[in-house]
Amino acid sequence: MDKIVFLLQLFLIFSLSAYTQEIAVLKYKGGGDWYANPTALPNLINFCNTNIKTTITEKPEIVDAGSTTIFQYPFIHMTGHGNVHFSNEDVNNLKMYLLAGGFLHIDDNYGMEPYIRKELKKLFPNKELEELGANHPIFNQKYKFTNGLPKIHEHDGKRPQALGITHNNRLLLLFTFESDLGDGWEDSEVHNNPPEIRNKALQMGANIIQYVFNN
Repeated sequence: MDKIVFLLQLFLIFSLSAYTQEIAVLKYKGGGDWYANPTALPNLINFCNTNIKTTITEKPEIVDAGSTTIFQYPFIHMTGHGNVHFSNEDVNNLKMYLLAGGFLHIDDNYGMEPYIRKELKKLFPNKELEELGANHPIFNQKYKFTNGLPKIHEHDGKRPQALGITHNNRLLLLFTFESDLGDGWEDSEVHNNPPEIRNKALQMGANIIQYVFNN
């Protein structure tokens, strides 16, 4: 009974927070640099507040994967280059968050992919990451991406992929791979990406946020 009450409390926390437009950065274990691209989200938030009329706090909070604080945020962003490890507590918490209506965007900053795939299997052992086609609504929000996920930062010549996990026809997790959107969101002098590439990255990021907040 205590467990049921606890779950209901968490669901209520999230239900109330779902009416807000806020995002947070996920802090995880394993040694990977969860804090990578520090200027990325503030720039994306500013772009969204200006262009799609969101009201997101410019400096995102940091939330731990195992903390119930994540239920205060309908959108959580995760990035990094290296190892990721979710403890049993993290797995239970993240799974509960996602099934209760939360959304996790994982942007591979290059090097995270083999680790995150393994950890996602802990969350959803019976589900596979599936590629989203260019006709998916996430590519057809305010900005149209007729070819799907744009390539922002070149690493090894592989094509960009947007991979998702759905439950009851709801996309609850997006993994952007071989695109490196976060590099395009960062201050221009960090990676010296040309303006048109940065703009594509920001527009795609705005589409993701608009999709999540409107669904």
